[in-house]
Amino acid sequence: MASLIDQAADHIEILVYAGLFLFDNHPDLPDQLVDKAKAGAQIRVLLGDPDSEMVRQRGEEEGIGGDLAARARITRRYLEPVTKTPGAEVRLHGTILDNSIYRFDDDILVNPHVLGAPAGQNPVLHFRYIPGARTFRHYMKSFDYAWELGTPS
Repeated sequence: MASLIDQAADHIEILVYAGLFLFDNHPDLPDQLVDKAKAGAQIRVLLGDPDSEMVRQRGEEEGIGGDLAARARITRRYLEPVTKTPGAEVRLHGTILDNSIYRFDDDILVNPHVLGAPAGQNPVLHFRYIPGARTFRHYMKSFDYAWELGTPS
């Protein structure tokens, strides 16, 4: 994922409940997002609202209870510099999240959520935008739908 982050110039869009692994594995990610937004990239991040019923339910399903909400709060804290940057926006959502979505320009990673298993134990599917193909657009419509339901962080 590091190379996708590094190469993205126009769009970085992330839809997760917590996505804390991103910051554990890429501690400079908030600075990268700020720099990319300042260079003109559109940055949109959707985090699970730690106070929402869906985050509570998903935490129970994964067997970690309130720890998922705590992980979402930590991620939100890491993203504070991003929320203050023009061209970057962080929103909270309380949707039923069937897939985590990570877009980097014309690449999209989709992490299907298997009931009862943490996201990290599930596969990641990699799709590229191809004119006329529907898969990339299909997942981005899902992202956009959640984005419209989200509230500013």
